[in-house]
Amino acid sequence: MNIKLRLTLLNFLQFFVWGAWLISLGGYLIVTRQFTGLQVGSIYATMGIASLFMPAVAGIVADRFLNAERVYGLLHILGGVFLFLASQATDYGTIYTLMLLNAMVYMPTIALGNAVSYSILSQRGYDVVTTFPPIRVWGTIGFIVAMWMTDLLGWTKSPMQLQISAVAAIALGIYSFTLPPTPPGLASGEKKSFVQSLGLDAFVLFKDRQMLVFFVFAMLIGAALQITNTFGGAFLDDFKTTYPDSFGVLHPNLLLSISQISETVFILTIPYFLRKYGIKTVMLMSIVAWVFRFGLFAFGDPGPGLWMLVLSMIVYGMAFDFFNISGSLYVEQETSPTIRGSAQGLFMLMTNGIGAFLGGYFSGWVVDHFTLDGVKDWQSIWLSFAAYALVLALIFPFLFRYKHDPEKLEGAAVTH
Repeated sequence: MNIKLRLTLLNFLQFFVWGAWLISLGGYLIVTRQFTGLQVGSIYATMGIASLFMPAVAGIVADRFLNAERVYGLLHILGGVFLFLASQATDYGTIYTLMLLNAMVYMPTIALGNAVSYSILSQRGYDVVTTFPPIRVWGTIGFIVAMWMTDLLGWTKSPMQLQISAVAAIALGIYSFTLPPTPPGLASGEKKSFVQSLGLDAFVLFKDRQMLVFFVFAMLIGAALQITNTFGGAFLDDFKTTYPDSFGVLHPNLLLSISQISETVFILTIPYFLRKYGIKTVMLMSIVAWVFRFGLFAFGDPGPGLWMLVLSMIVYGMAFDFFNISGSLYVEQETSPTIRGSAQGLFMLMTNGIGAFLGGYFSGWVVDHFTLDGVKDWQSIWLSFAAYALVLALIFPFLFRYKHDPEKLEGAAVTH
């Protein structure tokens, strides 16, 4: 099989594994398992805990001891086992432990999958910058296909979503062993010291006030990323008494998948907006988009207010891409080449690590605070999140001082 097709399959399955449960698990845990908001939030926060250290640990193993594709395969096989066991569990403690173990082996595979793809393409003489993005976009398609499968097969409130994810993870793990070898050290493209492998050399960036402000906001926006992933499905399910036959209630994942579709569209607009308005304005647009994302959820419904929910899904593309992708480009431009890789790792740690951890627990606490006798006041919940984003939008322009220089952005490549 053509190597680009093989890597396309790898990326498709990588995010299929995640998409099968990430958006719908919260609804399953609340509706079927009767977990509290804080319990659900803590389970989603396991991804943040794992992101704090496991990508670095897996990277060290791949850099020093074992072929990257084998590390990648073993992690996915273990993840499949943990997901299957979690599908059989019913109590909070067991599910939490198994989902934490799954997060610890899944989160490193995102970076490892990219590294393996880069290495194989480079070995074959391909230009990674132009060849990889069309391959990577199939990861987003895989995520959407998994969401649709979970929805159309009626698994959004069923442990089957974890089981289909487990099957895909084990299949991907086995498949990865058939890929061309990426020997130790080849995935990173350079020999790293132990300190560099852990990404500790990037912490020197905190001495720069502008970078410190940027990374703090990366953490705070990272918290917002978790909220609708965790509770979007449960929110739509609560309309089953008022709009039982509505599209949003019958097919919550199909409605929520508009967010991922929007993501693939907005990423194409980033080069234009960056060159026209600059990184500071683009990141501010992202934060304001989060205000609208949550505010539209507060007033929308699957009935007459469906248009507001759909608009919220569309706005998500801007909210996600304009900070995550633009932020990554900002780090790329503003850091020294000697610590650039570690700086990107630090950016991911702040958003997907600490930010995701705080977002999981914070959102769970808010949901429980506005729950009385099992009934959730979703409007107050979403307005609280909108207010949080609004505060960030108001203070960000005053604290983050950056002057737009269009020449810096010439030739910038956007990958996702």
